[in-house]
Amino acid sequence: MKSTAAKPAVLFVCVKNGGKSQMAAGLMKLETHDGVTVTSAGTTPGKAVNQLSAEVLLDLGVDISTEQPTLLTEDAMRKAGLVVVLGTEATVPAVDGVAVEVWETDEPSHRGIEGRERMELVRDDIHARVKELKQRLLGER
Repeated sequence: MKSTAAKPAVLFVCVKNGGKSQMAAGLMKLETHDGVTVTSAGTTPGKAVNQLSAEVLLDLGVDISTEQPTLLTEDAMRKAGLVVVLGTEATVPAVDGVAVEVWETDEPSHRGIEGRERMELVRDDIHARVKELKQRLLGER
């Protein structure tokens, strides 16, 4: 009988859970085709997904428009085992047995880039990081 290892899991976190963490979750689902359990949350969730975030992901065939921002909980952190914080604004509690990574994501607005162009650059930066994480979690390219 073949033993099956538990499926890797990751929880993406940002402040509002309306932009970067939702993008990362959508991109991880795209890249891993259900090979990784993916969730996202915010330390202070907003009311809805950022419209531009949803728009630039749709360009890649990923629809996050119906996702709802969710509050970060220690239980969600424990279930995932790996928490990836996008950007440096969200602060997550230390939880025993939970690995936390902080991705200092590109912020094009610091270079005067706004609107759709900014969001495409943010998406592309997160996508590259998600692909690298996929390889670490699943050993795939």
